[in-house]
Amino acid sequence: MTDLELILKWLPKMFQGATLTLELLAIAVVAGLCLAVPLGIARASRHWYVRAVPYTYIFFFRGTPLLLQLFIVYYGFAQFESVRKGPLWPYLRDPYWCALLTMTLHTAAYIAEILRGAIHAIPVGEVEAARALGMSRRQALFHIILPRAARIAMPAYSNEVILMLKASAVVYTVTLFDIMGMTRTIIARTYEAMLFFCLAGLFYLVITLLLTRIFRLLERWLKVDSMQGR
Repeated sequence: MTDLELILKWLPKMFQGATLTLELLAIAVVAGLCLAVPLGIARASRHWYVRAVPYTYIFFFRGTPLLLQLFIVYYGFAQFESVRKGPLWPYLRDPYWCALLTMTLHTAAYIAEILRGAIHAIPVGEVEAARALGMSRRQALFHIILPRAARIAMPAYSNEVILMLKASAVVYTVTLFDIMGMTRTIIARTYEAMLFFCLAGLFYLVITLLLTRIFRLLERWLKVDSMQGR
């Protein structure tokens, strides 16, 4: 069987793997963003006792590999009888939910730090002007600080999404058939390692290209929206 015939035969399986990869990535980065917003706001606080908890969380998830975190969630929690008898066990024994939870917690730490940096990058004069106009701290946060921080953080956030795409390749280690998991399964049946590793690389490159274009359009839209707001 020629290389082209092999590719055509297994291409539907590769698309299945790509679908799972994109599903995990999309849910993780959106859920991670929702979790990162309060963490980032707390991390940017002037009070040390407010910063302490998010700092510890971010330090752990940024300081340890995603693979280690995945193993702790998938293999580690199962060691505790209270977890096995708890209401979350149907999810924590499922590799899909373990991978999704780990990816969400991991990317939330990075996004929170990106958001903290974006908040600190906002000129103090803009915040003072909002307060001078009679805005409360809450109003200034939601109408001035967060929208401004979103525009500043967008390039770094897009990079984090792409990095998360590549990092998601570790989920095959807990028996998920993402792009890498499907690739290794196909290689075990065909013994064509170079061919299908190259094909997997092509899938990642195409997805990265699409994400880059999407975020570039989003950045342009935010820039236009900001100029119209002025």
